[in-house]
Amino acid sequence: MATQHHAHAAHPRKQGEEPWEHENPRDAEGKPHQHLSATQKASAKRHAEAAGRPYPNLVDNMREAAKAHGRPAADSVNKKHAKR
Repeated sequence: MATQHHAHAAHPRKQGEEPWEHENPRDAEGKPHQHLSATQKASAKRHAEAAGRPYPNLVDNMREAAKAHGRPAADSVNKKHAKR
């Protein structure tokens, strides 16, 4: 079954391109990095544990950052990597 990727409109991804395969767009725009709050970190850790990982990965952290800005998280990406 093919997995559909739902990327933010400002940064569309090519099929097969993963978030860790390209530079952080905030670096290119000269903006400071965004840090997760303690609540966001705890939520990312819960998602990781539910997926069988001992600690959150980039996708878990990106999901929390997106939720903070009212953007939908790309659940299909998380499900794809959770099966590993």
